[in-house]
Amino acid sequence: MEAVAAGEVSVQDEAVDKSTFKKCNQIAFYRRQKLLHPGKSLYRALLDSVMLSDENVKFQIIHEENKVPLQVEICEIEGSIFRLKIEEESPLRARYKVPDVLIKEPTTQRLLISQKEAGILVLSSINEDYKLQITANPFQVELQSKGETVLSMNSNGLLYFEHLQPCPSDRILTTEKKEAASDSSKEKQEDLGLWQEKFGSFLDIKACGPSSVGMDFSLHGFDHVYGIPQHTEALLLKNTSDGDAYRLYNLDIFGHKLHDKIGIYGSVPLLLAHKPNRTSGIFWLNSSETLVDIGTKTVAEPSGSAAGTAKQRAVPLTDVRWMSESGIIDVFLLTGPTAFDVFKQFAQLTGTQALPPLFSLGYHQCRWNYEDEQDVKRVDAGFDEHDIPYDVIWLDIEHTDGKRYFTWDKKKFQNPRKMQEHLRKKKRKLVVIVDPHIKVDPMYSLYSQAKDKGYFVKDRNGQDFEGICWSGSSCYLDFTNPEVREWYADQFAFKTYKESTNILFVWNDMNEPSVFKGAELTMQKDAVHYNNWEHREVHNLYGFYQQMATAEGLIRRSSGKERPFVLTRSFFAGSQKYGAVWTGDNTAEWGYLKISIPMLLTISIAGISFCGADVGGFIGDPEPELLVRWYQAGAYQPFFRGHSNMESKRREPWLFGEKNTQIIREAIRERYVLLPYLYTLFYRAHTAAEPVMRPLWVEFPRKIETFCVENEYMLGNALLVHPVTEQEAKAVSVLLPGPEEIWYDFRKFKRMEDPGIVKILVTLENIPVFQRGGTVIPVKTTAGKSTEWMIDISYELRVALDTKACATGELYLDDGHSFQYLHKKQFLYRKLAFHKNILSSSCADQSGQYHTACVVERVIVLGFGQQPTSVTACSKGGKKKEVLFTYDMETSALKLEKLALSVDADWEIYIN
Repeated sequence: MEAVAAGEVSVQDEAVDKSTFKKCNQIAFYRRQKLLHPGKSLYRALLDSVMLSDENVKFQIIHEENKVPLQVEICEIEGSIFRLKIEEESPLRARYKVPDVLIKEPTTQRLLISQKEAGILVLSSINEDYKLQITANPFQVELQSKGETVLSMNSNGLLYFEHLQPCPSDRILTTEKKEAASDSSKEKQEDLGLWQEKFGSFLDIKACGPSSVGMDFSLHGFDHVYGIPQHTEALLLKNTSDGDAYRLYNLDIFGHKLHDKIGIYGSVPLLLAHKPNRTSGIFWLNSSETLVDIGTKTVAEPSGSAAGTAKQRAVPLTDVRWMSESGIIDVFLLTGPTAFDVFKQFAQLTGTQALPPLFSLGYHQCRWNYEDEQDVKRVDAGFDEHDIPYDVIWLDIEHTDGKRYFTWDKKKFQNPRKMQEHLRKKKRKLVVIVDPHIKVDPMYSLYSQAKDKGYFVKDRNGQDFEGICWSGSSCYLDFTNPEVREWYADQFAFKTYKESTNILFVWNDMNEPSVFKGAELTMQKDAVHYNNWEHREVHNLYGFYQQMATAEGLIRRSSGKERPFVLTRSFFAGSQKYGAVWTGDNTAEWGYLKISIPMLLTISIAGISFCGADVGGFIGDPEPELLVRWYQAGAYQPFFRGHSNMESKRREPWLFGEKNTQIIREAIRERYVLLPYLYTLFYRAHTAAEPVMRPLWVEFPRKIETFCVENEYMLGNALLVHPVTEQEAKAVSVLLPGPEEIWYDFRKFKRMEDPGIVKILVTLENIPVFQRGGTVIPVKTTAGKSTEWMIDISYELRVALDTKACATGELYLDDGHSFQYLHKKQFLYRKLAFHKNILSSSCADQSGQYHTACVVERVIVLGFGQQPTSVTACSKGGKKKEVLFTYDMETSALKLEKLALSVDADWEIYIN
């Protein structure tokens, strides 16, 4: 690494001491809320204020002590979602309500009042499946499904709502007064941080005073809860103790600690609860700093046995307490009842995963930094020399002119367009970094334009907020302003972004936002955004908005024709609509490989399917074995990118000796061969909100043994992947859910003896991957140099039979890069089915029209009972023809070859 010039910033500015970040008990609103202990709520519902309309039910609740009335609004949204809003009846000034995250104002269904008597109001959904029972004193809401209580709200009396107050005139004490003010009430006020809050040398002035909100939810019969990314934590959420809540506050934590509940780069305030017969979700729509307490316990309930006997049974109950710094209470109850229903309900509110361009599902090679054009060409050539497929090479901050984004370093990148044309000829792409901080430099046109237009976030005194980041002294674009987003999107136009071409895509980093030397390495909470909202209100949305504007810019530069690819580090609920995310600055240690699996599973079930972790670990130098194991894991995860820090040694895949090069090559090739299946899974994520990477319990919801599993996962419904995350492992214990399931070794085609926990011997060559009986997986017959080289490569179908000797699968196909699939219905969606010894391909969606010359060349049927006497194939309207086949007695795998059956036609294969 070069010596850092005076006034410049270095890695050390980001790699700060962990005491830079707050612990929960250093957060004033958390301390205030924790003064309210579980017990009888002081809120009472005024049931004589109930107003029923087609859209909702409204009524007032009042606090018995401060007498401030709050307005409660309850509505049912199509698809069995219930929304509960609580806000001030007449606030002193407007309170922040999160915009732009919901894809539209949800369509509501009329609720009916089915019971209203002393102190109780019961609302029923139209289909009467669900009832909401509202108790007046103390105020409580219970959600029931067919007589069973699913969850209750405020049953622990922790509803908390700080109404806005006028500023006390002495809120900012002068030095003289401070010295005089020794009485305990002033000290107490400071400790509660109502009007100002200190952390180290930072003072947060709260112009609007305290405005914290909170609520408790009790999940009946549930003791497994998941979600609320992003934390370096287990898949199954843990019980929290005082001062150790899960924190949702987007922060740049370089080399984040393992098993820590501090918030890192992104936040999705969605929690899922699961038990064998039901999955439910709670979506807490609030973009200010949020803390979540979780406690699971056992309670006694009547067992419902014969009349007259008071038998009780022990049932689990999980209490979840949400605490946010500001805003209103706006919560969505996602009733499921299956996990896939919950995913659909969440997507109905926040949108589905954008369909990525196919190239972005290939392998990405990144480093901070590839030095210059020659370095880029050398690395690109290295992949061809070593016969390793890859699609994208990435440029980090050093490619710019002094960290001025949208520019090029003229010495190192003298002809960026020519470099891109070189990559284009190789059918490859380039991704460059574009961070949100803008170098303070009047000669830099992006800065001067934004300054003139007033597009930067302001400090509390109305000046442009200035902080330190990679470019030194920097200002931060206010992406919460729609006008700024419009202008920013225009910066990606080819005529504006000089030397950019249509193979250049974008990486948004440091967008929590990261502010070196700032409070917790981020922006002051009292900075001011569009419409005078303080940063505290919008903090967790900042990265979401930058990615939104970037994706829009890439779409716009192609006149709406081409799909964008944008990777973001910071995210929120709904970020799936704009691209991909990754887990941030991990470390080259075994523990980080291991934790990446639950981290990615948590992000996936929170709606963001396109996620990955830096292969090899960003910080430090992985030993060759760790690097190999990370490539093998990454090849079976949605976003697949190798990345490393400037202080790490170079680690292109061929630098670790021939044996390791060979194993990494094989792992990457496996990924490329699997792309038809992976792309089909992304189509399902895009259209049906099904996560690409799934915890086992999602596929096997009644199998309790799967509920805590986080060292293996399902890729779609057909593949079970168990990465090897222990050093020098000779064997791994794999859970193959059963007993009615059949599992096959994905590479050797052999049926596994018995489901359950199976000890699998492993070598360094590969990791255990199994295909589930009853599935058909489309793959390519061989890998190419990049995804674009593979368009015409033929297909192979892997048909794994279940206990009934049946299997089904799908294949989705389009041009891989444009929006034609959407606007012109240019796509193919095929259903593949094996039943009664006939394999058929039929159209799964008649509206799709896309022609391909590609053929199905080979079929492998796993678990076929006996050697057939003959096999024939017949295309629709054609003649039957004999098919070449071989049968392996040892594995019971039947291989059909030289088929040449059109991918876009109906056909059948008969096995006699």
